[in-house]
Amino acid sequence: MNIRLEKKEQCLAAISVEVPAEKVTEERNKVIKAFVTQARIPGFRPGKAPKSVIEKAHGSDITQEVESRLIQNSFQEALKEHNDLKVLSVKNPENVTHQADGSFTFEAEIITAPEITLPEYKGLEIEVPKSEITDETVDQNLEQLRQRFADYEDITDRAAGQGDLAIIDYTATIDGKPLDEVGGEQAKPLASNEGYWIRIEEEAFFPGFTDALVGTKANDEKEITVTLPDDFPIESIRGMEAVFAVTVTGLKTESLPELDDEFAEKIEAGKSLDDIKTLIRDDLDLRQKRQLEEVKINSVLAKLNELTDFDVPEEFLQSETQGQADAMVREGLEAGMSEEEVEERQAGLFEEAQLRAKNSLKTNFLLTEIAETEGLKVENSEMLQRVTVMAKQAKKPVKGYMKELQKDGQLGNIRQNMLFSKAIDFLVEHANVTEVEPETEEN
Repeated sequence: MNIRLEKKEQCLAAISVEVPAEKVTEERNKVIKAFVTQARIPGFRPGKAPKSVIEKAHGSDITQEVESRLIQNSFQEALKEHNDLKVLSVKNPENVTHQADGSFTFEAEIITAPEITLPEYKGLEIEVPKSEITDETVDQNLEQLRQRFADYEDITDRAAGQGDLAIIDYTATIDGKPLDEVGGEQAKPLASNEGYWIRIEEEAFFPGFTDALVGTKANDEKEITVTLPDDFPIESIRGMEAVFAVTVTGLKTESLPELDDEFAEKIEAGKSLDDIKTLIRDDLDLRQKRQLEEVKINSVLAKLNELTDFDVPEEFLQSETQGQADAMVREGLEAGMSEEEVEERQAGLFEEAQLRAKNSLKTNFLLTEIAETEGLKVENSEMLQRVTVMAKQAKKPVKGYMKELQKDGQLGNIRQNMLFSKAIDFLVEHANVTEVEPETEEN
């Protein structure tokens, strides 16, 4: 068997194969023998039909099976000779030909994993923000709980003042046009509202808006003009003047419960106020640890990508880019973007999707290489444990769920993701972590 393999750029390799005539004949005889045993030919008992009859009846199927076996055997032989080649997929063979001398030839293109020179991945230098659960943070969260148990009473004997709550209906316009007509679909939630509760304090809504509500009473109508701030989420209407036609439908005062053991009992039976503070602190600590782990993971992966540069398979990149682009469009539509706005931003979205796709593929190849270098593996018992948890979450029997995943080809993906997690844990465990002061807006 004559096999020629040539490595190319962009994670590709070209293979051309010539199978000698005697090998083709040998393989064909094996296939015919199998057909003789299994084929049903009218007038002949199973396994007793002559080869010539079998070939006449199933010639096309026999040739197809012979070609399939020769191609598969050739690939296996090629991989033995080039055992350093990491094959990701093989494209459909081309120029498949049965030559006049009885030999068989074909060509194919192979997609390979990139050749990676790993950087020094142990001891990656990363920075994470310092974090501390202070008494002030606990008190702020306790105050939020307190707000949930507030009582509200109607104000009927006076006008609205600072700290009161106003219930308003409003419509907003810019230059006489509805706000969403000027600002697009994203502005629709702000264009009008009914029964909107707003606390009369400086930080609420837009600067100056609530000051205009001071002195109003129920059923008062008022026009309030505000300038949309420079950091307003909808760029097209930043800095414009918006006019809000407001009707005050009600005013209320807020009465907060005392912070004592009686209040704690309302939150959780049998708990004191100190117990509730401890629970809040524990919950904040858990959330902070999770956030810190996420920061570490993102940091080591970003650092790893920063230290390496290599080509990724073009077909994989195209597929991943399309997936990322589709996800970004869904995110945009869910965030209130119109289809027209998505269309306008298509070029930018695709560019961002391509960048995300390349980083994602690079990360996966790097993690695979690190896992192989460090001998990291996912044991069958770990797989079973993971699938068992997934089955319980899906409320399905484990065996049935396992078969379902196997049928859908998902078990390989699960194992691969678990391997990625092990590699990430390894990187984080061996990283040099420095705590720094968190960035502030002034910085």
